[in-house]
Amino acid sequence: MKIYLGADHNGFEIKKKLSVFMRDAGYEVIDLSGDTFNPNDDFPKFAGEAVSALLADGDKDSRAILICGSGQGMCMAANRFKGIRASLCWDLEEARAARNDDDSNVLCLSSRYTSFEDMQPIVMTWLRTQFAGAPRFVRRIQQIDQLVG
Repeated sequence: MKIYLGADHNGFEIKKKLSVFMRDAGYEVIDLSGDTFNPNDDFPKFAGEAVSALLADGDKDSRAILICGSGQGMCMAANRFKGIRASLCWDLEEARAARNDDDSNVLCLSSRYTSFEDMQPIVMTWLRTQFAGAPRFVRRIQQIDQLVG
């Protein structure tokens, strides 16, 4: 499975660890964040690059993981793109429900409020949980994709 990774300065250090962790678990990681720490970078750039790459990928199994200070900004930016279902997850139940019920294709994480140790099981739960595909879940996802602002 291919994972597009995006992080701003707040998530820079933790994304390096997470990248190694996911590669060691057998995932192909494409890091679209900066190569060097830049305290003045902004999260929308990295969210946009990661979800654009995900949407262009064409593989329905590919996903993205975005990290910023709170996780909220990345989530808001990612959800501006049609076809993206970004979820901010802080525990295993949220990660499971985001995939099982909502077919989340982007996981957003907080570098401030979630430690690397706590992120690891959240990420693995999110990656390993399959979409249930219940008709009501499919119907709701279709309704989301029809929303126009």
